[in-house]
Amino acid sequence: MTESYLIEVVRVSKSFPGVLALDEVDLRIRPGTVHALMGENGAGKSTLMKIIAGVLAPDTGAIRVNGSSVKFNSPRDALDAGIAMIHQELNLMPHMTVAENIWIRREPLRGMGLLIDHAEMVRMTQHLFRRLNVDLDPDEEVGNLTIANRQIVEIAKAVSFNSDVLIMDEPTSALTEREVMHLFSIIKDLKSHGVGVIYITHKMDEVFSISDEVSILRDGRFIANHVCADIDRDSLIREMVGRNIDELFPKETVSIGEEILLIENLSLRGVFTDVSLALRRGEILGLGGLLGAGRSSVAKALFGVTPATSGRIFVRGRQTIIDSPATALRCGMAFVTEDRKETGCFLSLSVLENMEIAVLHSRYTEWGLVTQNALTAECERLRQALRIKVTHLHECIQNLSGGNQQKVLLGRWLLTDPGILILDEPTRGIDVGAKAEIHRLISTLAAAGVGVILISSEMAELLGMCDRIIVMHEGRMTGTLERSEADQLNIMRLASGERRAN
Repeated sequence: MTESYLIEVVRVSKSFPGVLALDEVDLRIRPGTVHALMGENGAGKSTLMKIIAGVLAPDTGAIRVNGSSVKFNSPRDALDAGIAMIHQELNLMPHMTVAENIWIRREPLRGMGLLIDHAEMVRMTQHLFRRLNVDLDPDEEVGNLTIANRQIVEIAKAVSFNSDVLIMDEPTSALTEREVMHLFSIIKDLKSHGVGVIYITHKMDEVFSISDEVSILRDGRFIANHVCADIDRDSLIREMVGRNIDELFPKETVSIGEEILLIENLSLRGVFTDVSLALRRGEILGLGGLLGAGRSSVAKALFGVTPATSGRIFVRGRQTIIDSPATALRCGMAFVTEDRKETGCFLSLSVLENMEIAVLHSRYTEWGLVTQNALTAECERLRQALRIKVTHLHECIQNLSGGNQQKVLLGRWLLTDPGILILDEPTRGIDVGAKAEIHRLISTLAAAGVGVILISSEMAELLGMCDRIIVMHEGRMTGTLERSEADQLNIMRLASGERRAN
């Protein structure tokens, strides 16, 4: 008897100018299962999902839904066929309410179909939230929600279509551990109703916690499919990257030098209070804590994005008022933000323009003119060093995978030759191979004398890379851990609000 599949992708290929994104890829999704899709950034995962969701059309190959061949001309066609997708970069309308975002273009009507029935729309939203155990106000504007709650709204919107196949692209990237567990309970409920979930993630723990099967793509090609119970972590990594990764956290032992940054009792009214820290040459200083602890806000204050309301900052022994990013740059600081789409990339510009934008008025300018040849050559050198997968520097950055966009941002700030580098979630949404490369780069920079402040929600990253870890809870420091004493238990105690005795 032939096995039934909700969806089958058969020998699908897709090319873009100069790039073969997919090369005869196969994928089959069974009812009531979670199928993880893994691969390095640029492996073709997003392209494949956009084809399944009707955003892109394949060049060759076939898609079958419940055994019947289909051709999608739009995402609407895919939705009508029972396929919904939650994108990694959220697509909600910030000035509309939660309910309006969920039911947009499907609003219940009254008055002979001429008016939107707002009360009924709220009732439908409340019914959906009860099913998903979500505690959000349907009338709240989405722009007022945290990133995590916006992610929950996006998930609820996808579930509201009652689709047979639900694609989740990095759904836990902005969720706390508790919210991840909530999402997993939603997924298990969907499975029990026969829904097939395609789950894209770079987090190994999630693959083995929630998935039944896993398929691996590499360089646009299908590599293997496994039942999760039949493969281990190391084997999965080898198939993803085509090589062994012996050390994900290549922390070098370096000689820690003199103090280059000191902040005393730094505060931002209503956000964080009395944060004090010192950073030395060659040191990797971690900032840990749960989402909402204030870590990113401290970084933004240090770089002058949202200047502190009180406290003192000393850079290389000199008290400095950092009231703007331009001032921070002059002090030899650089800052890679946590949200590459909103506050990092200029999506309409090229890779070259994104990399060079921070140095156009510095050492690459003579008599008011940019020395473009020298600057382009340096950008090309960094492109190769960071292994950015792009055909040429003039390609629009919007066409790159998330991980490669992140590497471009790192390249931008490395061009400034910083002495102090602030990294806010530098490996979020990046595959294990690229993570190891970025960790190696961080170690190399520290060995060259750069002081690094590393903000991360990944415990293993903090423990593997940092010389010291400062932990925050609800806008306040709760303790500092030396590398020799840092472990998951101590970090979680401090992150939960337990203060460390002096």
